[in-house]
Amino acid sequence: MTRRPLSLGLLLLTTLTLSQTVLASGVSPYLPLNLDPAVENAIERVLILGDEPVLSRPIPAALVLRALPKACRVDRPLCERVRHYLGRYMHSNGVEFTSVTLGATLGQSNTTLPNQHGMKAQSPFEVAGAGYIQPNSHILFNLGGVAYQGRLTPTGTMLSLGFDWAQLDIGYRDHWWSPLTDSSMLISTEAPTMPSVTLSNTLPLTRLGLQYEIFVAQMSQSSRIQLTTGTLTRGHPKMGGVRFGIEPVSGWGLSFQRVLIWGGGAAGGESVSDVMQAFFNPSKAQTSGFNAGTHVVGKQEASISSEFIFPGRVPFAVYTEYAGNDTADGKNYLLGKPDLSVGIQFPHIGAFDLTYEIDTFSPTWYVHPGSTVQTGYLDGITNYGASIGNWFGDQRVLATPTTVADQVGGQSNMLRIGWSPSFGGYLQLRLRSLSNQGNTIYATYPYKNEYLGSLSYERPWRGYAVGAEIQAGRDVFGGHFIRIEGTLRDGEALFGGDSSGAAAFAGARPNGDWLFVQTGVNYYRMLVNPVSTLRFYTHWAGSPDLTIGALRRVSKHQDLGVALDADAISGRLLLGLRMLDYRYRFDWPIAVHAFVGAARYSLATPALGLYLGAGVQWRQFMPGWDLGLDFRNVVDATRQRDLPGEPQGGAGPDSFTSTYSYTLYVSRRF
Repeated sequence: MTRRPLSLGLLLLTTLTLSQTVLASGVSPYLPLNLDPAVENAIERVLILGDEPVLSRPIPAALVLRALPKACRVDRPLCERVRHYLGRYMHSNGVEFTSVTLGATLGQSNTTLPNQHGMKAQSPFEVAGAGYIQPNSHILFNLGGVAYQGRLTPTGTMLSLGFDWAQLDIGYRDHWWSPLTDSSMLISTEAPTMPSVTLSNTLPLTRLGLQYEIFVAQMSQSSRIQLTTGTLTRGHPKMGGVRFGIEPVSGWGLSFQRVLIWGGGAAGGESVSDVMQAFFNPSKAQTSGFNAGTHVVGKQEASISSEFIFPGRVPFAVYTEYAGNDTADGKNYLLGKPDLSVGIQFPHIGAFDLTYEIDTFSPTWYVHPGSTVQTGYLDGITNYGASIGNWFGDQRVLATPTTVADQVGGQSNMLRIGWSPSFGGYLQLRLRSLSNQGNTIYATYPYKNEYLGSLSYERPWRGYAVGAEIQAGRDVFGGHFIRIEGTLRDGEALFGGDSSGAAAFAGARPNGDWLFVQTGVNYYRMLVNPVSTLRFYTHWAGSPDLTIGALRRVSKHQDLGVALDADAISGRLLLGLRMLDYRYRFDWPIAVHAFVGAARYSLATPALGLYLGAGVQWRQFMPGWDLGLDFRNVVDATRQRDLPGEPQGGAGPDSFTSTYSYTLYVSRRF
């Protein structure tokens, strides 16, 4: 697919014309991230309708402009509202957004609110905003900030220099490296924004849709940086990351990212070569190290993420993140202590939109004592006491001056339903749940299940957006709260009630795109490695198989899609998520396909691993039906032996399970 980048010259309001394409040149401002919910929701919906996967945030305004022409063909009212909102970025100076929220909270819980830059439930106010000055298309200065009880952070204050293919951001720029909207494992907006230097491209490059982002940030001061000698030092650790992505066809993107935490106080002094050695050989960095003494890289995390967009009368996006906390089994390509996050978003179901996201995480995330070869961070991977990554990191027994945080695993869920009523405005219900694994050797507290809910409504009023929200919840310690807020925002992208947004939607499924359900028989065996000194195969056995999925045509002979496989392996549920399912159709009724993804196996605590497979299909062996044979492999599904009484010993605390299977199935298209 040929790609021609679009420009966001802030002096060129005419680039908002929905049918024009111009060459890119200048820098792009970023849109608010977890600061203006209704606007951000409208923008996310436009990007799905515009076939633009989002694998990182904050979102450059230039990317939204790129998506507008296609999005407007199916939902012009939504598109026009977003286009109107982007107009505020099209001058040499201006206000991007301002927001004032006043709240009152009842109850004892003072839990950290998810993704709100460190704000807690008892804060009586939140004030946020940003403005800009742009002397020319290659220089942009932003002045912004977020304030709540106890903290003021200059979030959004930065200098941007360069081009759309190389934009340098210096200052307090947010980073969110995940396609999910409610959780991001490596870095998110859960904590106050860190000062950083970032180099990235704001629009995809070349026909492959290449994307990159490199940053180095400074974390808050910690007095509990543990050296390899076991002694403590005080200082500011550093955090750096590299992200590479591709978007070779419309509607699908893939991204790889790594972050490293190092230095601080007497642990500082790493050279570029030290950091690069750890980046390219993480297994050695965490086991035997590269250097003597204290100057070594401390902590690493990595993830693979993807997003697939299915167009049609009920379009949706499926996105995944498979992340690791260090490596596993001494292999650089295996992610240790894994996390698997999956989401699905429907931007239009009549007048409603719906998002559901689920996250399963292993123990030890964001907790890092030192070793003989790695610097330790006994305050956790935090900034001003809040988790730099997923919001679950703040929902457990946290570090104290004499202890480290709990290392528990668990699972979170998020459901968000939005409604654009005919009388105008936007109503949103959001429900969250979190379950920590309280029965493991890592838990020091009998955790409760956490439940958080919110109901909000905003509508336009004289160029502003006014809104109210009620939040209520129970945290993991059993504390309750009820919070009532009122908000006034400058600028809006809300439906004013002059026409029906639902009736204006004109999506239609393209020819060659379809949903499918398949069922069959799975013939499998397992390789079990409960401890490093024990390894055995199970007997071959059979089980039923069920798969649901979606495919979209990307060329005359090629399709891309996603799917979820469900199998009963040794009496336990194995869910295999195909993050990328590629199929090649020959001119005769035979197709071959291959997929890659991640799997979750329901052992005593979940085991997570890579998921690979390939197969052949006889297409349309009956009208609307395909017949296929697959080979599937779950590679080293990993779980920690963290239950009381489990066998210990060997080279580490992990157990591994690999599954090999042949699946014969029939598939029905819709």
